[in-house]
Amino acid sequence: MSNGTLSEGDMAPDFVLPADPDGEVKLSSLRGRPVVVYFYPKDMTPGCTTQACDFRDSNARITAIGAEVLGISPDSIARHAKFRDKHELNFQLLADEDHAVADAWGVWRRKKNYGREYEGIVRSTFLIDADGRIARIWDKVRVKGHVDQVVEAIEALAG
Repeated sequence: MSNGTLSEGDMAPDFVLPADPDGEVKLSSLRGRPVVVYFYPKDMTPGCTTQACDFRDSNARITAIGAEVLGISPDSIARHAKFRDKHELNFQLLADEDHAVADAWGVWRRKKNYGREYEGIVRSTFLIDADGRIARIWDKVRVKGHVDQVVEAIEALAG
């Protein structure tokens, strides 16, 4: 599968982003284990809250397999901290305020909502294997049931 920019089997573009609560995260430093990178539009919105809480509720299963979850949006670290605290999130949220990483990953695109066109994050999830390659891409994610699909893919990847 592809999102137009990246395809399964490609090396995941590396990044270093500010992280809540741990300072910063460099993707390539996480090699050796699967990583779920999910891009979402905005903290504190209904769909993004549901998705984050689904990842929170499945995170014990994900970490038991040896994988890690990273959520990325253009929100600030301060907003991420409020979001994390309010919903007791148990994984890191990364701030891509200039959307450079979202651009590099092909998820910053033209969107339409109620007849209005604007640029923003298209909800997307990437499963990165232990070697840093993209194992799965979910583009234009529908939140309901999505995290279960991701967990199944991690389990299949882990063998």
